[in-house]
Amino acid sequence: MKALISGAGIAGLTLAWHLERAGWQVELVERAGAFREGGYMIDFYGAGYEVAERMGLTARLRQLRYPVTELGYVDRDGRQTSRFKLSGFDQVVSLLRGDLARTIAEATAAPVRYATTVETVHQDGPGAVTVGLSDGTRHQVDLLVGADGAHSRVRELAFGGPEDRYVRYLGHHVAACVITDRELSERVGVRYRMLTVPGLMAGAYALRHDRLAMLFLHREPDPALPADPAGTLRRHYGDLGWILPEALPRLPADLYYDQVTQVEMDSWSRGRVALLGDACQAVSLFAGHGASMAMAAAWVLADELTTGDGDLPAALTRYEERMRLTIVDVQAFGRRFIEWMAPSSRLRIAARDWMLRLASLPGADRLLLNSLTPGGHDLITSRTEQLTR
Repeated sequence: MKALISGAGIAGLTLAWHLERAGWQVELVERAGAFREGGYMIDFYGAGYEVAERMGLTARLRQLRYPVTELGYVDRDGRQTSRFKLSGFDQVVSLLRGDLARTIAEATAAPVRYATTVETVHQDGPGAVTVGLSDGTRHQVDLLVGADGAHSRVRELAFGGPEDRYVRYLGHHVAACVITDRELSERVGVRYRMLTVPGLMAGAYALRHDRLAMLFLHREPDPALPADPAGTLRRHYGDLGWILPEALPRLPADLYYDQVTQVEMDSWSRGRVALLGDACQAVSLFAGHGASMAMAAAWVLADELTTGDGDLPAALTRYEERMRLTIVDVQAFGRRFIEWMAPSSRLRIAARDWMLRLASLPGADRLLLNSLTPGGHDLITSRTEQLTR
């Protein structure tokens, strides 16, 4: 069996890892010109972590993890307004999204064609799909998988219709980058620090080698992306104080900037074309757990493709049935969580800080963690066996 996977991110690479070990011929194409490093910090646990453990990757991930000891908020002068100690949650691995993807990539043998996209898709009857690539080549495969993100090209070609038919804009833009600055890295330290004013959030965490990971989130009614993302960030955040006056001039050329969205579809497959990860299941930055859900979905898809009766469309249907309810639950949590992560008023900011102070009371930390997790931390963890049976 042959599979072509569009998108060499966490979802696509995880699927390739599983399929190649089941004897499939797998190739990936990726629109980026090279492997995408960096990204923002993620908390990785639950079903995705279980998949990584089955793949033998967790020892490496724990080497790459960062010891996030505290979540805290600061004011314009850098003074702490509230905090939440993260000790005791060893099951949560905090690391850069790019480090997780790199770990999977290093364990995956399937070749990746960078700077290449899918240009045409033709379903040639029930037995094959012919794919034309941007490099001029054509490939006939048993399965085409679009793991190419919320703005999926495979989804556009195989399912049709405008992007807003599937993509729900959540009213915010997000940016992330890594800068190198020893003094700023030491000032922030191994604590995740955030500054919030109504409609704006800036976060930072110190990385190895004098680096600093930064995340920006701002309320924006217009989903259109700006022509000058770095200039937009400087305009929004330039007068907010804290470390921002020193950090904003250091924004790199490869700054990540996008809408905050969710993807909702009636079906995740059509014939021998399937979607995976953010292409059909984007839960949004507000929900978190996107990397975990991507790895769980890749495992479920591979499981159905390689352990069934050979009926590929039926396997794709079962994959969707196993994953859909969990994705819907996580997406709903993300929409509820917007006012916690990006409060729209000073009153909501004050309420959030008050809750964090209460969390310092004995036993309250577990209650707070449950409130910050879709379905509760224990429920998400318990679903691992259901998703990866």
